[in-house]
Amino acid sequence: MKILLLCAFAGLMPLAATATEAPTLSPLARWQADAAVVLDAREVDLADFQWLARAVIVFADTSADPRFQQQMALLAERPGELVQRDVVVIVDTDPAARSQPRQKLRPRGFMLALVAKDGTVSLRKPFPWDVRELSRAIDKMPLRQQEIRDRREQQ
Repeated sequence: MKILLLCAFAGLMPLAATATEAPTLSPLARWQADAAVVLDAREVDLADFQWLARAVIVFADTSADPRFQQQMALLAERPGELVQRDVVVIVDTDPAARSQPRQKLRPRGFMLALVAKDGTVSLRKPFPWDVRELSRAIDKMPLRQQEIRDRREQQ
């Protein structure tokens, strides 16, 4: 079943990279409308998400990279946990495009990066991580801990 899901998701990735839902909507507006959307790094400026979202950026030299496919499958398994933590997922599989996130983070081959809401790079990994591991890393961040405390006080 996982292989089928992985193949289906990998087949859709080229479509996600070329599709434009609405040319007038910015990546930020698309994320605000659907927090589970996967954005293409070529159209993203990380500064637009500062103080609004944490960015999980998945870099690879090609969408056929098995680590990239595995990472995307892991992220697709638990999108709700990412949405709950204000995470925007950004992918970059075209080194030639020289996207703003690629220029800032300068990955070599596959890399997973977690950028905090304040714009600092909190995590870089050369191998796939599942959502549970990402969630733990996010939950240790001071701003996330404050969000959790604030949410408890409101209840």
